[in-house]
Amino acid sequence: MPNIKSAIKRVKQSEKRRAHRVAQKSALRTAIKKVEVAVEKNNIEEATEALKYAIKKLDKAVTKGLIHKNAASRKKSQLSKKVNAIAKETA
Repeated sequence: MPNIKSAIKRVKQSEKRRAHRVAQKSALRTAIKKVEVAVEKNNIEEATEALKYAIKKLDKAVTKGLIHKNAASRKKSQLSKKVNAIAKETA
């Protein structure tokens, strides 16, 4: 543990930021999982709503520097592909 006041403050700040990033990343993973669960259930309405929310979360994560823009783009593409596949099946 640091003795210098500024170093103590830095440790507190970095821990607070880390906790916030962990929470954001967890929420992102949950949003993605909701899409995948809806796709497994073949529920188109639920899947499309979950996809919109997941895309919003992914875009937000990119602007906050949580994940790389290409990773977000790839994930959006994969999820969209899954949702479109069940939409074709039922149509």
